[in-house]
Amino acid sequence: MKTILFYKPDLVLCTFTDSQGRETLKDYIPFEGIYSAGRLDYDSEGLLVVTADGSLINRLTDPEHHLPKTYLALLEGVFDDFRLKQLENGIALNGYRTLPCKVMQVMTPELPPRRKPLTPHGPTFWARLQISEGKKHQIRHMTAAVGYPCLRLVRVAIGSLGLGELTAGQWRELTPAEIVLLKER
Repeated sequence: MKTILFYKPDLVLCTFTDSQGRETLKDYIPFEGIYSAGRLDYDSEGLLVVTADGSLINRLTDPEHHLPKTYLALLEGVFDDFRLKQLENGIALNGYRTLPCKVMQVMTPELPPRRKPLTPHGPTFWARLQISEGKKHQIRHMTAAVGYPCLRLVRVAIGSLGLGELTAGQWRELTPAEIVLLKER
């Protein structure tokens, strides 16, 4: 059973088909019968686990397991530690309160250029966020709620698995030991 780690570029759907002709996982991954364990929105980039292993998909996507996912976010605005602390403590968002998370400002990371250019309207900074839940567009909504529009979002780790040597559009098979790590978390 194939289980792969894929670095999704921006402007790619996390499905294998699209009626509108947009790029999908099929444009990068040459296997059938496998599915994305979780999603990244069309504009977001980064790690996806793609597999036919239903128990692994459940483990990675069921919020009860609280598997940490780590992101780098380019945020628009002037850095303010107080606002990042609000995110760390959890915030009210669309009728629920987010779980506490880890947030810190980081230096500009070395990332491939986006295919869709960014046009900031003011100062920007990078933050590293680690969350253990994954509601739709959660990080974008969280940062916007404290006054920081998210201009670029890159998932850099799922549990203990990181990007490693992968570049945008590349994939590799997970080792049996890596799959065990994901299932044991």
